[in-house]
Amino acid sequence: MSFKDHFSERSQDYRRFRPHYGDELFSYLVGLVAQPSPTAWDCGTGNGQVAQALAKYCQKVYASDASEQQLSQAIVADKIEYLHCPAELSPLPNSSIDLITVAQAFHWFDSERFYREVERVLKPDGIIAIWCYGFFAIANASDSLNAALEEFYLRVDSFWPPERELINTGYQTVNFPFIEIHSPQFILTARWTVAHLVGYLNTWSATRNYLKTHGEESLQDVIANIADHWNPKDGLSEINWPIHLRVGKNLSRK
Repeated sequence: MSFKDHFSERSQDYRRFRPHYGDELFSYLVGLVAQPSPTAWDCGTGNGQVAQALAKYCQKVYASDASEQQLSQAIVADKIEYLHCPAELSPLPNSSIDLITVAQAFHWFDSERFYREVERVLKPDGIIAIWCYGFFAIANASDSLNAALEEFYLRVDSFWPPERELINTGYQTVNFPFIEIHSPQFILTARWTVAHLVGYLNTWSATRNYLKTHGEESLQDVIANIADHWNPKDGLSEINWPIHLRVGKNLSRK
């Protein structure tokens, strides 16, 4: 089946510049699973960042993505098996998975078809977790730096694909047909230079769409403005993204 591919052409940058999750998120999710050494499936795995984290806690991790280019950048590990397939149509056996995760990818899926696949492969008491993160905050940022970041966002905002709206609402508007579990708040944190932050901004689908329309030099002024107000100029700053997490338990009869 076809899929909307916004990231394959930047797969190397996606691996290099995207932030990494803390272990506390995965420790929490695996702790919800009845099976002491679970089998997990990470859907829309990209370069396998989440799969690698899950492998610390699971006996086996299947990691799937519809993009061959993303999988070509995937992190190789003994417990991880990569699958080139859409999330809606996997080769996994029936009732074989204890934990399903979808990180920053659910909005690209056909949700109803994906849920049917979840129903097929998830064990009766299995756990599914979907999450996303939106815009970030820089700790101790000056008003001028925040204004420069807002200028960048407003410049590219109209170039997001329509699916982005689900992230803007923190996945709270999506149908989630499971027994929902109230979860604690998790924060995604990184310490980056301004060059790393600019690399991250260039992985946004909105940024890529804007540049395709206006040219590769069209954002140089606003990027220079961000760099001018970065403090310290060549140093590291703490960046935080609130994670919007929805977790559910499968109580279907199989």
